[in-house]
Amino acid sequence: MKEKVRFLGMDVHAETIAVAVAEPDGEVRSLGTIANRAESIRKLVKKLGPVEHLRACYEAGPTGYVLYWQLTELGVECAVIAPTLVPVKAGDRVKTDRRDALKLARSHRSGDLTAVWVPDAGSEALRDLVRAREAAKQDQLRARHRLSKFLLRTGQRPAHGMKAWTQSYMMWVRQIRFAQMAQEATKLDHLHEVEHMGERVARLEQAIVEAIHLAPPQIQEVVKGLQALRGIGQISAVTIAAELGNISRFEGARQLMGYSGAVPREDSSGQRKQRGSITKTGNAHLRRIAVEAAWSYRLRPGVGPALRKRQEGVAEEIKEIAWKAQHRLHKRYSRLSAAGKDRRKIITAVGRELLGFIWTIGVKAEKAANQPMAA
Repeated sequence: MKEKVRFLGMDVHAETIAVAVAEPDGEVRSLGTIANRAESIRKLVKKLGPVEHLRACYEAGPTGYVLYWQLTELGVECAVIAPTLVPVKAGDRVKTDRRDALKLARSHRSGDLTAVWVPDAGSEALRDLVRAREAAKQDQLRARHRLSKFLLRTGQRPAHGMKAWTQSYMMWVRQIRFAQMAQEATKLDHLHEVEHMGERVARLEQAIVEAIHLAPPQIQEVVKGLQALRGIGQISAVTIAAELGNISRFEGARQLMGYSGAVPREDSSGQRKQRGSITKTGNAHLRRIAVEAAWSYRLRPGVGPALRKRQEGVAEEIKEIAWKAQHRLHKRYSRLSAAGKDRRKIITAVGRELLGFIWTIGVKAEKAANQPMAA
């Protein structure tokens, strides 16, 4: 007689894993806690029986996908669960590792859990690099703010018309001298930090360029195709590709919009319909790129030198989609602006619609990359 499937729920922490199993006969029981080490996981799987009858799951979190890869290598089918979509009983105020593992096992057996997409090792490495660059840009901004506010507080003003953070601006900052040694030391520290952050960002951006040259053809095609869109340069295109992975896994543009958290929340019942601000329950990195790029569409449609250079070697079909995006999104911006809508809400709406064009171009680029080359 064929054995039935057993469902494992695992509450994962840096050093420990609480494990529970939902048996085929309906029993859900705790298996205790094991060390979060490869050898302990291997012993657990061996103890529970044939791997083809095991279905494991755990919540996505700071431990990443290491456990997923370990279980997959052992032959166990594993799902990484979206924590915010795990069912919660009303009135349940007791939360322990044991209870969390039991809940995961029970919900996994009943099919009430939503799995997230798990990137392969290459995609996760590229995403880590892109996010490191994003963190470096944030640190650079903070360092610049500290220096500029220090200069403002001490009465130092650049010449009229001098643009901040240009080469001439940095030369001016270096030439400033303070009578007080303490202020001079403070200026030098802030200046060195700004220079260090600039070098860090440049180093990471160069690493991203090199990583793309070594990336699979599918990612390279997506990055090249997305740059045909106005407002999306190389770094933005790489960020989108790294965050989304296989864009074809989304059934449509609306699903991608929902994944980004750029869709409005809704609380409707009966004849009452009420919509609010965007949900923000999605990929914040993708949403940020879309909103930043959306500002470009407040300008009239056009193809400047930088955009023309990015579109070199891009398929004509993708160029047509990008040109259509310029007309459609600029028209939407103008119409909402004429209606007196808040500018930030207009940009959010344009960014949400831009995600639809990103999905279309991404799917076409992936399809082109997967087509066999003509002999």
